[in-house]
This record gives sequence, C-alpha cells and structure tokens, in this order.
Amino acid sequence: MSDQLLKGFAEQIQGAVQAKQLLRITGSGSKDWLGGELKGTPLSTKDYQGVMSYQPDELVITVKAGTSVKEVESILAEKNQQFSFESPHFGANATIGGMVGAGLAGPGRVSAGNLRDFVLGAKIMDGQAQIMNFGGTVMKNVAGYDVSRLMPGSFGTLGLLLDVSIKVLPKPAASATVATQITQAEAIQLMNLLASQPWPLSASCWQGDGSGTLHLRLSGAKAAVQSAIQTFGQKYGMKVIDEDQATIFWNDLKEQKNTWFNESSESPLWRFAVASTSEPLDLPGTTLLEWHGGQRWWKGQLDAESAKKIAFRANGHASIFRASNKNQAMLSSLKDNPLTSPLAIIQDRLLKAFDPHGVFATGRLA
Repeated sequence: MSDQLLKGFAEQIQGAVQAKQLLRITGSGSKDWLGGELKGTPLSTKDYQGVMSYQPDELVITVKAGTSVKEVESILAEKNQQFSFESPHFGANATIGGMVGAGLAGPGRVSAGNLRDFVLGAKIMDGQAQIMNFGGTVMKNVAGYDVSRLMPGSFGTLGLLLDVSIKVLPKPAASATVATQITQAEAIQLMNLLASQPWPLSASCWQGDGSGTLHLRLSGAKAAVQSAIQTFGQKYGMKVIDEDQATIFWNDLKEQKNTWFNESSESPLWRFAVASTSEPLDLPGTTLLEWHGGQRWWKGQLDAESAKKIAFRANGHASIFRASNKNQAMLSSLKDNPLTSPLAIIQDRLLKAFDPHGVFATGRLA
C-alpha cells in the first residue's frame, strides 16, 4: 500500500512538472487558514499513515506524514511519554505532516524548546519526485547541516514530507498550576525572575488589561513542584488551581479556544514575538502573554507599519496570525522578520536545489 502511495505521489509531482502546475501539500486541512493564500492542486498525504517504529527506551518515534497527531499522542501516553513542545492541533484530524510543516509550538515551548529542536530525521520527496533521507533517529548523527530541520515551518514549500523521526520525552512525575492577580508589568518581571531560578516552570500565561491573571504551570519531580507551590504561595500569594481545570486551561490556551481568543472575532489576531523582558507594549485593551512574555497576543485594528514600530521597540517583530477578512489575509505573512541578504541567498539556493521546477512554490511563506 505504501509503495503504491509513493508511486502515486511521484506521478503527481512528475505530472505537475510537465504541465508546469503548482502542487499544494495538504493533510487534514486544519491549518489552511495559516500563511499565504492557498494555491495549487492539492497533493493529499491523508492516506499515507502509520507509525513506522517506536522505541520508548530510546525516546524516539518515526511516523508517516498522514498519521493523526491525536493517534500518535495516544500511543506515547501509553508509555507515559509526550511531545513536550505541545504543538497545537487546530483541528480534530490534524496530521503529523501538518504539525511539522507548520512548525508551531504551544505552552511547553518555553521550557522544552521548539518543535524543530526535536526533529531527528526525515524522508522527503523533492520537486523531481526523488526520495531523500536526512538525519536519523539519534541526536548526534549528522555531519554538516541538518536538512531535516528545515522541514518544520516550511509549509510544504521545500518538498513532500514522507516520514519523520521525532524525539519524545517522559511526562513529568508531578504537575500543578498556580495563579494570582497581578499587573502586566509585575507579571513580566516575576515570570522572568522565576525563570532565571531553578524552579520547575514549564509554562506561563498572563491575560488582562492593566491588571490581570497570571497562571504558572509547574512540572517535574514531586518534591520540586511541592516546594514551588509552598514558596509561591507564601511570597506571591499564588493559589493552586484544580487539576482538571488546569488541564482544560492549558489545552484551551494551546488550541486558542479559551474565552480571550474567542472574544472580538471581528478583529485580527496579532502575534508579537519580542524580548521576554520587554515592558508592556503600547496597545489598547487586553493582551495575552505566553512564554514568560516572549510571545504576546493582541486583537484589534492596527496598520502594518505601526505594528512593526511597536515590535521593533521591544526588540521583536509582529504578524497577523489569524485574519478576520480576506484583505487582512494578504498581510498575514509568516515571514515575520525579513531575511538578511546572506540568508535570502541561502534560502533561494535551497529552494532551487529541492524544487528546481517550482512545483511547490505556492507562496505560503511569502
């Protein structure tokens, strides 16, 4: 079955080359709204499913691109393991290929790292229907540049991801969430202070206007979590949140389903990636902060130039993450920060090497 699917992929790519047509790689379509305008004939990976190998003792799993993320997470959970970067699904049928292609990470990124950091190897089919293998199933197995880590965030513009090997981690022995009322400026200072100390912080979130609620997730050894709960309660007045409520809170934050994201749906959702210690941004209304202040969400009308200036003052950049209409979608560029000239040259060479005929040049990253 797999050989037939691979043959079908190759024929579709070769046909597109001959017809000078674009192909748009797609899984479940759960992230079609993200990135530039959809172009090209769909090349679906949905039927290319299955876990190729899973080595719990080695903390690595190799999966086909069309496999359901939910299914893989369930398999990992049986061995008390997880994807620690907590990539959002944004849909019940999200696939591993879409997860890697989008390259997004959730609340856990602040402690565990980005999705790209966990990709060990990949097998792809390039724009000439050639199959290529990169990396492997261990961390130190690459001489030179690790091409497999170009796939996260590429949105299918480099080639068709077939299989990917991902490092997984054990679930923490203990976890708890504490919360307190605090101003945004105080929250930024406190989050960064605690992050610089040996506390088991695995996620953080503040939401509000001038004043709001700070949530901190603690994950690690039981003694470390209990010590943090006691200290944070005494020094900062933080209270422990019910475990079930905390699970719902962090999942809704990851999937952008909580009340804050659902309000004012007529306004675009802006993402500001800034230095975590930056002061509160000059934005009216409510803001939601993640990653100890490094990722800041805001909903409202703002022209691109003003957003750029606000982000620049905080040593960062801004982009529209979710547009509220088609006109705004044109501004919804994933190229948050323009490439420098040397990097632009490297990117151009990579695109030409992997896709010389421009079969996958859909402009999703433009």
